[in-house]
Amino acid sequence: MAGVNKVILVGNLGADPEVRSLESGTKVANFNIATTETFKDRNGEKQEKTEWHRIVLWRGLADVAENFLKKGRQIYIEGRLRTRQWEDKEGVKKYTTEIYGDNMVMLGGKPGGEPPPTSKEEITEKEPPAHETDDDLPF
Repeated sequence: MAGVNKVILVGNLGADPEVRSLESGTKVANFNIATTETFKDRNGEKQEKTEWHRIVLWRGLADVAENFLKKGRQIYIEGRLRTRQWEDKEGVKKYTTEIYGDNMVMLGGKPGGEPPPTSKEEITEKEPPAHETDDDLPF
């Protein structure tokens, strides 16, 4: 039986994404999101625990991240865990675990309280083009 490697997160960006292009022209975006869990401790007091997750988006999703994601934005990410290793300048092995995103949905409004567009009319021109007038309407 094949294994399953699936991660689903809803969290907030800790900073604007870092986007770069590889020599091949492929874009890659890197950023961290925070997920916060709220619970009551043994004494009944409310506690919060925040976890930080390193996200990697490729190609089209990297373009979306570059153009629309900003610090504080809430997003939904679906992806898979990847662990990579490298050696630092002193030859010490370092490891990091990242979420390679396969799907992303921007949630809530833009930071600052502006709601996201909800219809085609909100993301296009409000005024009709000059050649479209109501002179030909029968009423």
